[in-house]
Parts: sequence; C-alpha cells; structure tokens
Amino acid sequence: MKILVQDAAFDAGAELNDFTKAQSNMGAVVSFTGIVRDLDAGLKQIDIEHYPGMTERALEKIASDAMGRWNLGDVLVIHRFGALKPEDVIMMVATASKHRKDAFEAADFLMDFLKSRAPFWKKEQTGAAQDWVNSKQEDEDALTRWE
Repeated sequence: MKILVQDAAFDAGAELNDFTKAQSNMGAVVSFTGIVRDLDAGLKQIDIEHYPGMTERALEKIASDAMGRWNLGDVLVIHRFGALKPEDVIMMVATASKHRKDAFEAADFLMDFLKSRAPFWKKEQTGAAQDWVNSKQEDEDALTRWE
C-alpha cells in the first residue's frame, strides 16, 4: 500500500505503469485519475489545504479498509494539495487484485470515501471571488451503498 500526499505534480501514466509492474500474481489493475475541472468556465485555480500527518493517516485508514474488504494485492493513493489550475491532475487511485470485480469495487469504494471523508479543504478562486467548496449530498449518499 502506497499513500502519497504531495504538492508536486505527478505523471499518472508513469505511476500506473510502475504500480502495474510491481504486481505479481494479480490479474487486474484498475485506476482512476481525477482532474481539476472548470464547470463554469471561470475557475482560475483551486487551493487545497490539509493537515499533514492527519491526512495521511485518514487515507491509510480508507485504503486499509478497502484492503480488508476486498481481496487486493495492493493499493495506491496519490492526492495533491496546494494551488491547482484547471486540467491539472489532482489525484489518483489504483487497485490490484486477482480478479477484476474486486479491483473495480475497491477503486469505487476508495473514490467514494476519499471524496467524502478525506480531510482536504478546497477553495475555488474565480476572477473576483473565493469560495470554499461545500460537501454535496450526493457524495454523502454514495457512502450508503458500502454499509
């Protein structure tokens, strides 16, 4: 299990290749890469804040929960913080398992919990305004399927 919280940009393709090459006896690798999007065509940047130490522990707990719930060989979670522009890669998860179903479900679980429970705070900056991003009810609702 590899958890990285960093301000530096990363190459999602290279990370996925390295993760895949490290798997032995696994038949499936599933990945998801998140990109900063500009839904209203006015976003200048998004500032992501976190508490070092606390954030890594929370991500490790989420990844450990996935490892315990599905038959996984490995998990990778990378999440950036700092100032990010539209089209920047913001995060990535990858899961490896003997069978695709476990890899897909675990990746989906990780995304739902990272979106709703990972301690990151986001502030969107447009031309004239700065606003904290509020949690969405649909993200909270997504967690109920994992109960």
